[in-house]
Amino acid sequence: MSKGVAMVTESATEVVVAGAGPAGLLLAYELALAGVETVVLEKLPRRIEQAKGGGIQPRTAELLESRGLLEPLLRRTTPGDPVGAHFAALPVPLDCTPWRTRHPVPIAIPQWEIEEELEERATAAGAKILRGTAVSGVEPDGGGVVVTADGLRLRARYLAACDGAHSTVRKLLGLPFPGRPGTHRAVLADVRLSAASSLVPQQLGHMSTMMRHAGGHWAMLAPLGGGRYRFTFGRAEGADTAGDPGDADTAGGTAGDTPVTPEEIATVLQAVYGRDTVLGAVDNASRFTDATRQLEHYRAGRVLFLGDAAHIHPPLGGQGLNLGLQDAFNLGWKLAAVVQDRAPRGLLDSYHAERHPVGAQVLQHTSAQRVLADPRPSEDVAALRDIVVDLLRLPEANRHLAGLVSGLSLAYPLPGDHPITGRRVPDADLVTEAGPLRLSTLFGSGHAVLLDLAGAVPAGLRLPPRVDLVRAACPDGLGAAALLIRPDGYVCWASDGAATDTTSLLAAIADNLARVN
Repeated sequence: MSKGVAMVTESATEVVVAGAGPAGLLLAYELALAGVETVVLEKLPRRIEQAKGGGIQPRTAELLESRGLLEPLLRRTTPGDPVGAHFAALPVPLDCTPWRTRHPVPIAIPQWEIEEELEERATAAGAKILRGTAVSGVEPDGGGVVVTADGLRLRARYLAACDGAHSTVRKLLGLPFPGRPGTHRAVLADVRLSAASSLVPQQLGHMSTMMRHAGGHWAMLAPLGGGRYRFTFGRAEGADTAGDPGDADTAGGTAGDTPVTPEEIATVLQAVYGRDTVLGAVDNASRFTDATRQLEHYRAGRVLFLGDAAHIHPPLGGQGLNLGLQDAFNLGWKLAAVVQDRAPRGLLDSYHAERHPVGAQVLQHTSAQRVLADPRPSEDVAALRDIVVDLLRLPEANRHLAGLVSGLSLAYPLPGDHPITGRRVPDADLVTEAGPLRLSTLFGSGHAVLLDLAGAVPAGLRLPPRVDLVRAACPDGLGAAALLIRPDGYVCWASDGAATDTTSLLAAIADNLARVN
């Protein structure tokens, strides 16, 4: 090779994941768990230890627990009493207990700690993570895609773009990102204080109690433990409005190139929390906006998009981190089945069909929250807030919004007439011949589960790979005698048993097994 020409290393893998954020790392883990050769390309040479998305919602917690990923994360949680979720920072906590979950409140944990744990698990499962490797080219190549990145040419069957709000992959493919540009700007910073007034909170509280207004600013100072605070602030006049420190990463990314200075942070700290509050150090800081955008299609040939690369929205209600992780749970088992040539036609297309409407719904309710959370509301908005607060005090209205924000009410439009088809399965207590166990423990391998609760599944039924038959009793019931549960914990077939003859039962199970194979 002549002098001055960079050497290019060519290799092949089954899936390339662009981006080592939460969604990319979880997807890599899911693929590696299924035995799919996976390479993650991350442009940053090392992880930035910034709080960013700081809350795991109840449904995400259930999914992480089903893979054995939650327990190590619980050891990293931010100190403080459990606090209910919020809608638009209104002073009525959302109550998730009617949704039959073991995790009724969000779990506070900095995003970088989630990433660190997921990276360890993905690497242990066999995924390869290359840091300091920025994607620079994406080319369709017959039955696959060629990804160019800092001296590498990787030929893969599929590329998963998890590279954030300013996705390089999306831009290389020339895909539009329609929506509303950001108009409200704010700052997110991880700081340390050398002195604190009595106005500085000692532990996390409900969102409605954390926000303060003074000196023309709104601000939230959230203790992270170890002397660190997550400081989120913006102007309370003109176009600047409130954001939620739990999801600043989803809010359209960096709002301009102007760096955040320690002087700017110190000024707002003292304006809002008093002269006795003194900035000690800034660990990191960035600007964000309330932009709202969504890809029209989450799949472009051999390239699939998830997380902020597919959707961004106002950072309210702690949604962005969780939306991306749930994208990964939905896509992982499907992409593995396709790569390993054991999927029926159209399974991969169901990723867009199922997740795009979910993303659109999040964009809708975070936009509504953006209006309600305005720190300087008009008379009309103030009147609307009062009415919504009254509605939140009604159990059914609270249950509805709690299910929406937590993800517990999500139901996919799957074929079938049974009322629980398409819905999540609660983590019930089961009794088997080997003893008691929790339903969530059945999914650690990433397999689908055919759960027989009443002898409704005939003996000798031949199951395809990665589908486990479990016979058990459920004292509290699950609403059916037999359930076929996808690897992501949603029912794709259910039967009451007694009304179904053996022949039709076998046919129904066989048809639906093809959907989860």
